[in-house]
Amino acid sequence: MAERKARADAVRNRETVLAAADELFARSASPRSVSMDDIAAAAGVGKGTLFRRFGDRTGLIRAVFDARIEPLRQAVEEGPAPLGPSAAPRDRVPALLDAVLRFKLDHRHLSLALEEAGSGSPYQGASYAWWHGILRDTLEQLPGAAAGPAADSDFTAHVLLAATRADLVEHLAGQEGMTPGRMRDQLAAFVGGVLGAG
Repeated sequence: MAERKARADAVRNRETVLAAADELFARSASPRSVSMDDIAAAAGVGKGTLFRRFGDRTGLIRAVFDARIEPLRQAVEEGPAPLGPSAAPRDRVPALLDAVLRFKLDHRHLSLALEEAGSGSPYQGASYAWWHGILRDTLEQLPGAAAGPAADSDFTAHVLLAATRADLVEHLAGQEGMTPGRMRDQLAAFVGGVLGAG
């Protein structure tokens, strides 16, 4: 019985840490200003606990991001149209990109923190690779020129995802004052132009 209680406590503590980190990133002027000390204090745990559980700051950011995006990933992998795999490719591509953009708008500082974390390229991260693969595979299902050979679909998926990068979203929303609705409309128009007439 004690082992089950320890596991339940560990799950609860993990959720407390993730929620505290998420809230700190959302309130911060810059993701870089949020330290492991800040997160440990907000969650009421020792800094050593964070390092043991998540490895480093990047691992913690990735865990928060993964926890928040999991419902969207499930909708893409198993849900109904327009996000799910049963959707017509021409409907699914814009829906996927709109979902990515909405997530990044709702989690601006967390998304930016993940893209800024570590010294590696954001294009080599597991989340980016997953989104790119889903989008590329969907583009390849399009008939005609929009699908093209696999290399074209691969490049097009990169270009479309570039329009949803967290640093661009932050610039448009934070510096240029673009509203979420206008940003989504602009992205839809851009995607429509790339896909061409149905």
